[in-house]
This record gives sequence, structure tokens and C-alpha cells, in this order.
Amino acid sequence: MNREAIYSALFARMSAAAGFATASRRLRHWSDVGAVEQPALFQVQRSETARRDAGLPSKWTLAVDLFLYAHAADDATAAATVMNPLLDAIEAALAPDPVTNVQGLGGLAAHCWIAGKVETDEGVLGGQAVAIVPIEILVP
Repeated sequence: MNREAIYSALFARMSAAAGFATASRRLRHWSDVGAVEQPALFQVQRSETARRDAGLPSKWTLAVDLFLYAHAADDATAAATVMNPLLDAIEAALAPDPVTNVQGLGGLAAHCWIAGKVETDEGVLGGQAVAIVPIEILVP
């Protein structure tokens, strides 16, 4: 397994998914990302889990969080209306191949998908929206 190649492939796919003004693998707090730097995407490596069946090589599950930040252009616009298309774009970028039914990050992984609860704050009390998207990558 080549971890850096896998994480780099995911980042390249995610950062190209939508018109992000900022994309980085180094997390910044949303209060440190100005409105002109948004929408923004940050990719964070969360954990790696190995599972091994007797006599077989380990299978790895890599967990990643994507942090998305979006700022409404004005007070009349709900920040969720800016965030929702970004979430749709991330989901579409991770869609499996229609023939194999697998999203393998160009052959680097057995599968890659959104896994679990997507945490969102739609900016109810202001123009800032935040979403945290959990991604799992299965590596044989």
C-alpha cells in the first residue's frame, strides 16, 4: 500500500469536484478562512484500521474527513444554499464506475465512499456554513 498516493489521489479528485477557492490538506479553522477564500475544502487523515483474516494479508480501511466551508454572499442568502451544491459535487465525484460499481481512485483502492453521518452547520446565525464529510477508503 502506498498511503501518500492514495491520499493524494483522493485530494486531487475532491479538490477538482467543485469550484473551491481554497483547497488544502492542512486544516484551518473556518474563522481563519476569509469569505474570499471560500468555498474551501480541507482534507484530514483521521485514522487507519487493519483487519486480518488468518493466512491472508491485512485489509486496511483509511478514514478521512473533508471539511467544507461556504459563506453566503449576503444576509438574505441562506449559507446552506451555497453548501448544498458542494456536498452534491463531492458525492458525484465519489460515484462508483457504472461498469464495475467501484470507486477505486484510479486503481489505488478497492473502494472509496462517503461513510457515516455528514455533520453540517448551515450558518443559521450568520453567513458561514460548515460541513464535515467522513470518507472511508478500503485498501486490499
